[in-house]
This record gives sequence, structure tokens and C-alpha cells, in this order.
Amino acid sequence: MMNKRVSMVMAAALSLTVAAGCASSSTQPAANDGKNAAPATPAGPTKISIMASLKIPEVPTDTIQKLIEEKTNTKLEIQWVPDGSYDEKMNASMATGTLPQVLYLKNPSSLILLKDAIRNNQFWEVGPLLKDYPNLNKLLPTILNNTSVDGKIYALYQETPLSRQGVIYRKDWADNLGLAAPKSTDDLYKMLKSFTENDPDKNGKKDTIGLADRNDLIYGAFKTVSSYFGTPNNWGEKDGKLVPEFMYPAYMDTLKYFLKLHKEGLINQDFPVTSKTDQQNLFQTGKAGVYIGSMADVISLNQKMANKDSKLDVANRLAGPDGKTGIWSIPGYGSAVFFPKSAVKTEAELKGILTFYDKMMSPELTNLIYYGIEGKHYTLKDGKAQVSEDSKMTDRDVKPYQATMIGGQSTNGMLTGYFTYDAKAKAEDLIVDNNKILINDPTAPLDSKTYTEKGVRLQDIIKDATYNFIIGKIDEAGFQKEVDRWKKEGGDKIIEEYTAAYQKAKK
Repeated sequence: MMNKRVSMVMAAALSLTVAAGCASSSTQPAANDGKNAAPATPAGPTKISIMASLKIPEVPTDTIQKLIEEKTNTKLEIQWVPDGSYDEKMNASMATGTLPQVLYLKNPSSLILLKDAIRNNQFWEVGPLLKDYPNLNKLLPTILNNTSVDGKIYALYQETPLSRQGVIYRKDWADNLGLAAPKSTDDLYKMLKSFTENDPDKNGKKDTIGLADRNDLIYGAFKTVSSYFGTPNNWGEKDGKLVPEFMYPAYMDTLKYFLKLHKEGLINQDFPVTSKTDQQNLFQTGKAGVYIGSMADVISLNQKMANKDSKLDVANRLAGPDGKTGIWSIPGYGSAVFFPKSAVKTEAELKGILTFYDKMMSPELTNLIYYGIEGKHYTLKDGKAQVSEDSKMTDRDVKPYQATMIGGQSTNGMLTGYFTYDAKAKAEDLIVDNNKILINDPTAPLDSKTYTEKGVRLQDIIKDATYNFIIGKIDEAGFQKEVDRWKKEGGDKIIEEYTAAYQKAKK
């Protein structure tokens, strides 16, 4: 059934691509030659074609879309492309000249795929125009800069919390063993050891482990714990030079910490090949007591706990050996929105689309897009949005449209969520608290030609070396040998290019 649904979505996406190609021009007229033209009021609805990522099996209903169209005087043609094939679809559309007027990049890493096309003048620069729009003008310069190419702004963005990372743990197990919430990496180790060796579920069997992890060094446990040890976020500055995180002593300290966890059986032994689904299953079925990743996951984990008497809690600000706290951050946007010149023919047409997005950033429309219709999809509780318990309805009507939102709570005035589950409410507070201890990536707005060409392949060298160290296949000298190979095969050039770009940006 799932495959059939996805096939239907793909078919819909392909058919809409053709429609978008035919409807790529707006009904909005150009003024003069399109230069410095103010947005004109169209006689009828402005047609706007959009490509957006779909993260559920079926295309949404048009309930929300019709209300958006009514309130913005537009006619939207949305290509819902399954998330797993989105980049492939985007590349195919670029190659065939069938991009829509609005292109959402589903994550920051996808920007690499567009940089050459941006430099070849295939996308509109929007930075100088944003000051003319009261809502778009609220977008944060630091995050806009993280989307920039060669210092120019080509995109709007959808805000995402800078860091959701933290620790989710079985509070009932901790209570059984007299353990408090972990406040340091030492506390975390003691909890993992106790959860493995001291029968935390009181069933008289030694059938539990401390940590459930998965085959993801970024969104799994490793990078978050590495932050606690003081490792830079991807790259760090040392004497005016940018150096990759794995060349810092704190990275090696993290490796040794995970090696110890693995040797002592405090983590699932096959975590380098464990999927996220299987990782969560270990936690939900009571085989593991700690999950390190997005603290926001606490609500979905709780809903699927096999033992309904389980109690979960969350923690952040774990201090490293030096007593300091920090947490890695993302560039601040979940997706970026670009405007291809092949589909948006004039600046006047672009301004018409920006007018649409300026309206989309109003609190009224943002709440509609993110929460749905008040009284149906959500209700107000203490001035906050309490989402309906009918998750099938909200998934069907609302969830996909969240991918089209611009800005976020710090810029668009949207409602905050109301949560009846205390651990979820606490998690949301700690996510905000993370903003005070962020470790930012200095290369987020920078560019390295060699990284674009070889970065993914070279990073696989470090990824494999990291896993091999943790499982005891190589030692510290073996890891250094792989770092030297990374440097020799292009890493030294990446360091050189990022450092030059960094120094230029500071001037």
C-alpha cells in the first residue's frame, strides 16, 4: 500500500511539472523593462508554481491551500515531491528547464547543488528587495547570510531551531536507581553504566543497555556528545586558520569516550549499521534507557513506549571535562526558497511573488499554514496553539503545508505550541535555552570549490575512521593515518580555501 501511495505521489508530481512548465508566467504584468518596478495589483489571481517536499505518503487535501489562495489572491500550483527523491527531481527539472517559479531546497546541504547555477545568473537575487516588504524585512540577517552565495542573498528561508539536541532518558529507571538528571559527561557515563548493569526495570534480568544509537554521526549521539567535550562544529578557528573538527583534541576525547561505551557494552554494539527506526525501537521496547538527539522526539517516543507506565525526561547543558557547556547548531534554516529566472521572467513578476510571501509571513497566515484552522485543527489554550489529537486529520490537511512556511517564531509572530505532556513542554524550553550555548559552524556562509567537488567523498574517510576507532578496529595512530589521507587527497586544499574565504569575509 505504501509503495502504491508513493507511486501516486510521484505521478502527481510529474504531471504537475508539466503544468508548471505551461503556467510559469504570472498574470502580474511587467512595468517598463521590469527594472525597479513596484509590484502591480493583478486583475485576477496571480498564478504561482511551487515545488515542495512531501514527507508523508499521500498528497494533502486542498483545504488549507484554498484558504491561502483566497487570502492572498493567488492560484497555487504545488508539486508535492516525495522527500526521498526531492533532490533527484530538482536536478532533473534544472536539466530540462522545467523548474517552477518557486523552488524549496529541503535542507542546507542541498544548496551545494545550486551554487554553480546561482553563479551563472540562473536565480534572482532578492537581498536588495527585502527592505521593501514589512514582513520579509524581519528575516534575520545572520540566517540570511548563511543562505548566501558570494555574499549575496538569493533566498528566503524557513526558520528552524538552531539546536534541538540533548538527552532523553527513562526517568522511571533513574528513579529506581537513585540517579539524578545527568549534568556532565561523567554523569552520563554513570547513568549508561547503571542502566546496563543494575537492573533498572527491576525484572531480575540483565537485559538492558544504556544508550540506543544509530548509523548517523551527526543527528545520532556522537556529534552532540562531541559538543559536550568542546569540539568545534564541523570547523573551528585556530590562529586565524580554519581547521576541521576531527583535528581537534576534543574529537579524539569523544572517540575514546565512545570506545569505552562500546567496550563495556553500554551501547548497542551494531550502532554503526542501526537505522533510526531500530534505534527508537530499542528505546521504546525497554531495551535501552537513553536516547541522544532531538529533544523534541520525546513526545513521539513516549507515544510508542511498550510499557505505558514509562516516564521520560530530557536534559541539556551537559558539561564536559573542562566544566564548560556547548551544543552544536545548524545554520538556522530548514529550507531555503529560490526563484529561477527560467520561470520568473521579470523583476515585476518576482516582486509579485515576494508580495505573496510577505503576506504568508503574517501571523494569520503563518498560523493557518502551521497549525491549520482554529477550532478544527487546533484550539487556543493559555494563548498557545493546542493541536487536535486527531493526528490523521492534521497530517492529511496541515502537515505538508508546514514545509511552505517562511520565517519562524522569532520573525513571523506565529503562536507557540501548547503541550499537555510535561516532558515535551520542558524539551521545547530547553531547545530555546540551547540558544545561549551554541557552537556555530564558521563555514556555513563560506564556499570551497574543492569541498564542493570532493567533500562528501573525503568525509567518508573520516566517517569510516570514526566508526572503526569506536569498535576497536583501529587505534589513535590508525585514525591519524586516515586524517593524513584526508589531507593528502584534497583536505589540505579545503582548509586553504575555507581559510581564505573566512579571512576575506572578516575584512
